[in-house]
Amino acid sequence: MKYLHLDSDFTPLGTSIDFEMFTFSGGEPHIKIKEAINDAVTITQRITSFNDLGMILVATDALRRMNVKEISLFIPYFPAARQDRVMIPGEALSVKIYADIINSQNYEKVSVFDPHSEVTPALVNNVEVIDNHEYVKQCLQTIKEEIVLISPDGGALKKIYKLSAYLGGIEVIECSKKRDVKTGALSGFTVYSDDLKGKTGVVVDDICDGGGTFLGLGKALQEKNVGDVHLIVSHGIFNKGFEALESIYKTIFTTNSFRDVESTQVVQIKL
Repeated sequence: MKYLHLDSDFTPLGTSIDFEMFTFSGGEPHIKIKEAINDAVTITQRITSFNDLGMILVATDALRRMNVKEISLFIPYFPAARQDRVMIPGEALSVKIYADIINSQNYEKVSVFDPHSEVTPALVNNVEVIDNHEYVKQCLQTIKEEIVLISPDGGALKKIYKLSAYLGGIEVIECSKKRDVKTGALSGFTVYSDDLKGKTGVVVDDICDGGGTFLGLGKALQEKNVGDVHLIVSHGIFNKGFEALESIYKTIFTTNSFRDVESTQVVQIKL
């Protein structure tokens, strides 16, 4: 197996095939692979824009034209995974658009890390889902206190109970929130526990974008007498930075699935 790492800062599986990648002045991505290949290839890429997907397609075509028969894809963050249902008329089912494009390439395997919901693996052909269990276990090794796992909303419940079982039956605290489907505004955070009695809470979720969920949840946990609170997210977008989150969470854990993070209070685990 050989590897083609399209993002030079994301090299999770081994040394990359030698190639040159650039974008023409008209905005078109392009690639030149500089070595002969007589083996299966796995393409790796962090997708943070549609152009990143375009580069995957260009690279795949280049490999096919070199008669590479077996091509796999590792995209840890699956784009548009949160747009997995149409909430109001006029919206696109964006996750299916990405899935259809990827499926058109007939990859041997498509590996995805901790997808947002069961919709993504249902849409993607030959998918390999990498769960967050070992990643969370690695994060918890740095937290010495006895903990409870915090499920931020109903959508995370199924995954967090599987995680709890994997970790030996750690107590789970269920929470919920309300979201206006038209505006996206969050409200009504509820923690289903009368008193957390100073226990250390660990919030586990797949994606942190702006952080609104975790800010509202953190304040609700404080009202229920939580002790220290830590945040573990698989995919850290953090489009509003860390200052507000750091006022609530003692430690923020994430991976490098979306981008590299520079913050003294963020622990980034490399995939």
